[in-house]
Amino acid sequence: MISKVKFVTEKSKLDYGAVKLAALTLRSINHDIRKDILKLLEHNKSMKVTDIYLNLKMQQSETSINLAILRKSGIVSTNRKGKEVYYSLNLSRIEHVVSFVDKWASL
Repeated sequence: MISKVKFVTEKSKLDYGAVKLAALTLRSINHDIRKDILKLLEHNKSMKVTDIYLNLKMQQSETSINLAILRKSGIVSTNRKGKEVYYSLNLSRIEHVVSFVDKWASL
């Protein structure tokens, strides 16, 4: 899991690790299938991979690959219940990236 990024308090200093992390996150959501997954999770809060690929009429492998990308960037989180893994939006991660981008976009 990706750790939280510290903000730089001085305008002249840029935390390149934070920029790289924000870029990874933004790239991970800039894909039509992943956008559809995020919309589905936003509406349903928590879903199993089976429910996601059936809802989106996709193959399980394609769904899993895209969920792995979203998980790596920290946008979705997982919760295991027995043998099943449930996916949900990591709202704190999303808010963190939005705040970071807003801060640097306003300079």
